[in-house]
Amino acid sequence: MKKVSYSQSVKKYSFKSSGELENLVQKVEEQKVVTVPIGIKTPLESGIGADGLFKMHTDMTAQINDNLRNLILTNHGERLGHYDFGANIQALTFELGTDEIDGKALKGIGNAIKKYMPFVQPITFETVKKKNANDTLARVGIKMTYNVPQLKLKEQVLMITLFSAG
Repeated sequence: MKKVSYSQSVKKYSFKSSGELENLVQKVEEQKVVTVPIGIKTPLESGIGADGLFKMHTDMTAQINDNLRNLILTNHGERLGHYDFGANIQALTFELGTDEIDGKALKGIGNAIKKYMPFVQPITFETVKKKNANDTLARVGIKMTYNVPQLKLKEQVLMITLFSAG
């Protein structure tokens, strides 16, 4: 049997001949970071550049806030294929601010969140009536705070204005 020795080098290289490491690091830093769109921003706006046809959300916090706003503002029967989608609070707009109606709104919002956005934990709910002397529309504001524990989002604020003729 023949013994083979592996101690011999076939070729020897110098790190000096491999180029400059600084240029390589600089090229990597100069590469543009591409943000991936998560969902369509509402209300719809024309997209620019990488957005495509419509403007898109690239931040999860903004997308969740937008989705929650749409969930609360949607009434039952407005979403095709999901009759019970939404909080169904438009009918309560005139009387929001009273204990009984605020309780109904809380129940509607709570049920919608449990079913369609269970990762959102609602914390507080406030109603504010707004009416200008010149305004023919009655406006009711809803201020809601919520947490999203999976994303470590604490006390996010959602402001919604509901309009009704008056």
